[in-house]
Amino acid sequence: MGLSTHVLDTMHGCPAAGMKVELFRTDGVQATLVKSLTLNHDGRTDAPLFDNASLKTGTYRLTFDVAAYFKARGVSLPEPNFLHRVSLDFGVAHADQHYHVPLLVSPWSYSTYRGS
Repeated sequence: MGLSTHVLDTMHGCPAAGMKVELFRTDGVQATLVKSLTLNHDGRTDAPLFDNASLKTGTYRLTFDVAAYFKARGVSLPEPNFLHRVSLDFGVAHADQHYHVPLLVSPWSYSTYRGS
C-alpha cells in the first residue's frame, strides 16, 4: 500500500537514475511541497513516497525535472526545452490501496498510468 513512483527513460531504454522529483499535496491551485528526492539507480525512490499509514485521500502532484535529467545525460536540447518539467496531478480516493505513478519519458514525450 502507499504511494510510489518509477521513471523510465524511453530515449535511452533505461531507468531515469538521478532524476529529481518533487511531491506536493494540492488543494485547488495551492500546492504544498511534501518532499524532494532523487531517483536511485533503478529509477525509483529508496522508500515509498508515502507508506501505508501516512497516505491520505486527497489530491497530489508529482513534478519530474525532465530537462535537467536529459541535459545531465548529454542530450542536446533546444532552448527553450520542449519538456522542462513534467507535472502529474492525481487523486487518491482509497488510501487503503496502493497508488503507483510511473512515468515513461523522453525529451519530447511522456506517458503515465496508475500502476500496481
